[in-house]
Amino acid sequence: MKKFLSIVFSIFFVCSLAGLSYAEDLRIDGSTTVLPIAQRAAEVFMKKYPTTKIFVSGSGSGTGIKALIDGTTNIATSSREAKEKEIADGKKNGVTLTAHKVALDGIVPIVHPSMKIDNITMEQLRDIYNGKIKSWKEIGGPDRPIATVSRDTSSGTYEVWEEKILKGDKVKPDALLVASNGQAVQTVAGNRYAMGYVGIGYVDKSIKAIKVNGKVASEHSIRDGLWPIARPLFMYTNGKPTGVIAKFIDFMLSKEGQKILREVKYVSIK
Repeated sequence: MKKFLSIVFSIFFVCSLAGLSYAEDLRIDGSTTVLPIAQRAAEVFMKKYPTTKIFVSGSGSGTGIKALIDGTTNIATSSREAKEKEIADGKKNGVTLTAHKVALDGIVPIVHPSMKIDNITMEQLRDIYNGKIKSWKEIGGPDRPIATVSRDTSSGTYEVWEEKILKGDKVKPDALLVASNGQAVQTVAGNRYAMGYVGIGYVDKSIKAIKVNGKVASEHSIRDGLWPIARPLFMYTNGKPTGVIAKFIDFMLSKEGQKILREVKYVSIK
């Protein structure tokens, strides 16, 4: 009997180890814009595949791509395309940065809910952020200075804003730089005279999204190119993904994965 129990225990122990060997870890890091998408997708994915553990963080698009190049993450999320230097740095490390477009987004100017301004032009946005326009009074608001909130330079959101709004100008020196979309929302929500910008998935009742050139940021206007500050969102892998990495990317592009985008207020590519 003891010998029999010993054999059963040994089989159970070996099976347990075999089960552990199938457990797969997946690390995702990068854009704070893509963070809500990655977090929700990870939750759903781990329910479907319980042996997979996914660790998601948002340190910025540039930092995420660097982590992929350095081998400290499996997937880098980015709210912009990889730069030529990043691609070159990857090749030096034997990493081929491969983009997978998983969603669409619109960068939305935001103000405090009490601000009586509902529309702004691209030119006015540029002049607010380069410092030419200093007071709300110059664009139809109160006679108070505009507290300009921007993102740090490692942010993909900042880089798209710089490209589409600033067009070569620099953000004015006294702008408050924040590290994430969430911090931008909190800062603008706490200051009646602040203006910032965030990915559409971060717009909530604590702040007010304003029109640009008379257009409203929406699923329709972003997908159809009517929203002037639209962009794709990416997940980068090292070459063609395999194993659990490929499984997760395939899931993101599936009907179930694309449905998640609408849940977190982003725009699906399909």
